[in-house]
Amino acid sequence: MTLLSPLALTMGEPAGIGGDITIKAWANKKQNNIPAFFVIDDPARLRSLARRLRVDIPIKEIRSAEAADKTFSEALPVLSLGMDVKSQPGKPSEKTVKAVIRSIETAVKLVMSKSAGAVVTNPINKATLITGGFEFPGHTEFLAHLAKSEQNPVMMLASPELRVVLATIHVSISDAIKQLSAGRIIHAGKICNDALKNDFGIVKPKIAVAGLNPHAGENGLMGSEETKIIIPAIKALQDFGIDASGPYPPDTMFGKRERAKYDAALCMYHDQGLIPLKTIGFDQGVNVTLGLPFIRTSPDHGTAFDIAGSGDVSEESLVAALKLAAQMQSTKSKKE
Repeated sequence: MTLLSPLALTMGEPAGIGGDITIKAWANKKQNNIPAFFVIDDPARLRSLARRLRVDIPIKEIRSAEAADKTFSEALPVLSLGMDVKSQPGKPSEKTVKAVIRSIETAVKLVMSKSAGAVVTNPINKATLITGGFEFPGHTEFLAHLAKSEQNPVMMLASPELRVVLATIHVSISDAIKQLSAGRIIHAGKICNDALKNDFGIVKPKIAVAGLNPHAGENGLMGSEETKIIIPAIKALQDFGIDASGPYPPDTMFGKRERAKYDAALCMYHDQGLIPLKTIGFDQGVNVTLGLPFIRTSPDHGTAFDIAGSGDVSEESLVAALKLAAQMQSTKSKKE
C-alpha cells in the first residue's frame, strides 16, 4: 500500500496500554502488514516500556514526520514531545496531561500541514484529563476544536462486518433522548453518506436507520420519537438522494442477514451502536471521526489500566485502525 505520507500516532494515556500496543504493532509489523507510522511520544518512556515488556526492538527518535518512511523498516520512529513523561502502568497522573494533549495537538498540526497522512489516536483517560483541566468530553470534540471544523463531527465505529454512526455521542441516555432531533439524524446521515463514498469507495451507500424505542415504536404504541423525529429525518435524507431506510427495530437489525443489506447503521445513541459492534468484532473495531478536514481513526477500546505494562494485550484493534486510516487515505487520494 502506497501512502502519500506516514500516519501520525498519538501517545494516548501513558499509564494505559497505548505504549504496549504501539510497541507490539511495530514488532509484528511484517505479519500484520501495517503501513508506515510514527508515534508522538517520549522516546525514553517507550524504551523503558519495551524493556519492561521484554520486547527487544530498536526505537529511534526522528526530527520530522517525513523521516518516518525511511526509519520505519528499521526502527520504531518516535517524534519527541520535547518533554519527559514519567508514568507507571495502571496509575494515571495529572502530571502527564500536558504531554497527552501536546501529542494530539502535534498530530493534528502535522496532518493539517500534509506532513502526515492521517491521525491515529491511542486511547486516552478522560477522567484524568478533565481533572487536569481538559475542557472537552472526548477525543472527537477536541479534534473538531483543533481543526476549527465548521460542522459537528460524526462518530463512526467500523469493523469488517459492521459500521455504525451515532446521532448522539457522549451523553447520558436521558440527555440523548432530549438531544435527539431530525436535524441531528439528517446531519449524521449526510456526513456518513459522503464518507462511505469518498473514504470507503462505496458508490451507492445504503444506510439503515435504527428506531429508538422497542419494536421501533410499533406505530406509536411504545413511543412517539419514530413518528415525530426519525421518520421525517429519513424522508429528508431520501429527498437529498441518500439511500436511507427504516426505522428498524434495534433488536433485529444487527443479525448477519440483516447486516448484509446495508453499508452502515445510523443509531440514535452510543450503546445502541457500540454494543452490537463490540459483540461482533471487539478486537477489530475502529473508531473513525467523520466530518473533519482530515482522516482520524483510533482503536475501539479504552486504556485497560488493569493489564497495562503486563504484555498481555492485543494490538489487533490498533493494527486495524492503522490499516483503515491507510485505506481511507488511499481511497481519498484517488478521488482528488
